[in-house]
Amino acid sequence: MPGNKRPRRLNYAVNKKPCKSGGKVEKVVASYKMLQKRIKFEGETKWLLNAVKVAEAKLNKYQIDPNKI
Repeated sequence: MPGNKRPRRLNYAVNKKPCKSGGKVEKVVASYKMLQKRIKFEGETKWLLNAVKVAEAKLNKYQIDPNKI
């Protein structure tokens, strides 16, 4: 009796969660701008230079040119 089973296919998308990585590009651009402002205000500290290095790596990952921001 294959016709008596419940349709499992129809309930497939009900339990799927939405994508949570939608704003990564905007966030890395905003954090890079904020770090540049802090460098102008505070000077080049080691913490800021390391944070800029991480932010530039993320910009490179998303293929964004830091000079055009």
